[in-house]
Amino acid sequence: MRPTYIDKTLAALPVSPNLVEREALCRTFSWEGPRRELAGLPGGGINIAHEAVDRHALGVWRDQIALRLLAVDGTCRDISYAQLSQLSNRFANVLTRLGIGRGDRLFVLCGRRLELYLAVLGGFKVGAVVSPLFSAFGPEPIATRVKLGEGALLVTTESLYRRKVAGVRSEMTSLRHVLLVGEGDALVNPPQGTFDLASLMAEASDEFAIVPTQVDDPALLHFTSGTTGTPKGALHVHGAVLTHYVTGKYALDLHPQDIYWCTADPGWVTGTSYGIIAPLLHGVTSIIDEAEFDAEHWYRILQDERVSVWYTAPTAIRMLMKAGPELAHQFRFPDLRFIASVGEPLNPETVWWGVDVLGLPIHDNWWQTETGGIMIANTVAMPIKPGSMGKPLPGVEACIVRRLADGSVDVLHEPDTIGELALKKGWPSMFCAYLGQDERYRKCFSDGLYLTGDLARCDADGYYWFVGRADDVIKSAGHLIGPFEVENALMEHPAVAEAAVIGKPDEMVGEVVKAFVLLKRGIEASEALRAELLGHARKRLGAAVAPKEIVFLPSLPHTRSGKIMRRLLKARELGLPEGDLSTLEEGT
Repeated sequence: MRPTYIDKTLAALPVSPNLVEREALCRTFSWEGPRRELAGLPGGGINIAHEAVDRHALGVWRDQIALRLLAVDGTCRDISYAQLSQLSNRFANVLTRLGIGRGDRLFVLCGRRLELYLAVLGGFKVGAVVSPLFSAFGPEPIATRVKLGEGALLVTTESLYRRKVAGVRSEMTSLRHVLLVGEGDALVNPPQGTFDLASLMAEASDEFAIVPTQVDDPALLHFTSGTTGTPKGALHVHGAVLTHYVTGKYALDLHPQDIYWCTADPGWVTGTSYGIIAPLLHGVTSIIDEAEFDAEHWYRILQDERVSVWYTAPTAIRMLMKAGPELAHQFRFPDLRFIASVGEPLNPETVWWGVDVLGLPIHDNWWQTETGGIMIANTVAMPIKPGSMGKPLPGVEACIVRRLADGSVDVLHEPDTIGELALKKGWPSMFCAYLGQDERYRKCFSDGLYLTGDLARCDADGYYWFVGRADDVIKSAGHLIGPFEVENALMEHPAVAEAAVIGKPDEMVGEVVKAFVLLKRGIEASEALRAELLGHARKRLGAAVAPKEIVFLPSLPHTRSGKIMRRLLKARELGLPEGDLSTLEEGT
């Protein structure tokens, strides 16, 4: 039987943590503190690129490696903070030459290569609103987002343009310019209506005066899919950099000497906030891997690049688990000191796998596209309750509420009561709008609280536990059943690699629990195994909560950022419209 806690001692930690006395700091914390730790623009104002790059380039960290770019062909390129400042200045000058400036929407559709980072940072410098897109999107999701965001300029590669953009370019009527990144040298004959980025960069100056942006000036546009309809565009401001800084410091425990690797694609909010901005704010060296997932390749990066802080996703960890511990044991990770995960809640077995195989627990945390940064986390010095999201970070006030018919809420104070997770308004990275959906935005708030749409509970020790999305929760014979709880129990069985749970309508009890199970490699589905899993779940959860049906599938549907799409399983089960599938991972 596993213990309830994974306890820690400060003496056992290789680096003195940035956050030790969490409760004391939460009582005294003010957002003015981190504001003073950052530089601010000369003459006033704040700009994400200045805080992330230029203040280091002007100081003692100018020669520190900011980005270590690992190309698919095996080559490696290091970019210092001074070089990153100059190159992003060049990009800003290119944008200015093309008439792109304050408030214009700049979209970036590019793999994990240097030009993507220059586009994001250069866009911040001219005061544009930057929106990175996932490079595996098809033509329609790309066109939809550019149209919704009224994109003025798109940066993409030549191959992506020809395959995914050219055919829908006429639909994107707001698009004034397309900058193309060549696969090698400068493009000889760029397609009509496009510019060769390398040529424009070669002609640009590496000096640029950052546009004097303010705390409330828009900086980032992230799209998040709903259950139906078009994606929602969540708008964030330059002041969000304070949250990126604080969460990089406390949730990820970043120190300037760290070698840091965030595996999230910058086309998702995690890959922007914690793959670009937060690590640069702390002067660390970020590993940027252009290649797709491969278990052996990932272990080799952790070993050979001497990664010390690793931020990844539950799906990636489950794929490493599926590859088996024998592969992991072929490598050594003496520098790795902290592992964190986000995207979906971590099953307890996944947390313990980190201890058993990698020698470190995996620290879950919780946040949303709308929050712009990590809100609740298991920090490096605090004891872990496997399966818990952790506790709110300094500057974040959370509670559990029940929505009332008149639109107000009741705060639920009794420990372990299931309700909707809510956050007190006021953290700097809180989204300021859903683009073109004002009423939908207003409905996210009540009584000074942001209502997250996630159901959770808070235990007597102040740890928060994810139950499920409000629209995923199963109502059976008066019980509220969180799919995550059932999935956890199934994942504890040694045959199960992954599980997803939905509610299936039932005349007697309202809904019954139905589970979809992916088995581990080498294990065959059978009626005997199905009966064994049903019995295992009943023993762990009780008959009222355990699944009544189990279906074995060769794969489960995920978003491209790794979240299980339960609502898609339910739609397919019930023959309902499948809704927005623009983020669906290919092959699922």
